[in-house]
Amino acid sequence: MPQTTIDLLNRGITANHTDRCRRGNLVRLPEAGSLVVAGDIHGHRRNFERIAAYADLEHHPDRHLVLQEIIHGGPEDHAGGCLSYQLLFEAIHLKLAFPDQVHFVMGNHDTACICSSEVMKNGKEMNRAMSAALERQFQDATSDVALALRQFLFSQPLAVRCKNRVWVSHSLPGDRYVDSFDQSIFDRELKINDCERPGDVYTLTWGRRHSQDALDTLAGRFDVDLFVVGHQAQPRGWCQAGSNILILASDHNHGCLLEIDLTKSWTAAQLAERITPLASIS
Repeated sequence: MPQTTIDLLNRGITANHTDRCRRGNLVRLPEAGSLVVAGDIHGHRRNFERIAAYADLEHHPDRHLVLQEIIHGGPEDHAGGCLSYQLLFEAIHLKLAFPDQVHFVMGNHDTACICSSEVMKNGKEMNRAMSAALERQFQDATSDVALALRQFLFSQPLAVRCKNRVWVSHSLPGDRYVDSFDQSIFDRELKINDCERPGDVYTLTWGRRHSQDALDTLAGRFDVDLFVVGHQAQPRGWCQAGSNILILASDHNHGCLLEIDLTKSWTAAQLAERITPLASIS
């Protein structure tokens, strides 16, 4: 069983790197079809199932699906260990079934796992909780499975760029880092220290509460019109946090997803009208 899991993770790494839409650390989508974007999932299995059912990739070959922040949250084992890695394995199976349609983007919980740094959620340090569950499940093979898991997370792209000038990433650099942010991370080979504070991948995945000035500056630097992100908790499942940004969450009963027609230009207000509550999906 441990080797089967390691093999799955390694196949997922290969799929991330060989995705036909990937260029460097960006996924570049064509000017055709549609894109379904999920917010943070954090181990919420039922919402993941709803997202996959809505996307229905088998019957929509020109549709793409973006998944983010699957680990840290959801079911626990008998001793309180975090079992969210099991849902990540299911998401990798989906990626392998539709390798050029399913795209992961790296989140801050991913960078914390990659670097084995502390990250809190609901009063619990999640890396410790997940490591404990991994050890109980995989025992002597835990270190090998954990390494393959971190390597998979590190293989994820950083963002999705659409030709209709929509940008999808887990977050954006916070206001104080906008001027110093190094966009070369989207093109060059990443290093582990990029994911450590104050590296630029860390900066990209941890930013919160952006001012409109910062959003406008980043839109100009990235040459896009609109951002769709996750990361910031949304009790009602989403919000429009500026004139050119939507924030999604998919990790609770009010979670949402967003489908974007890639053939059209959009404003944040227009896309807000297309948000779908996950509870409405059977």
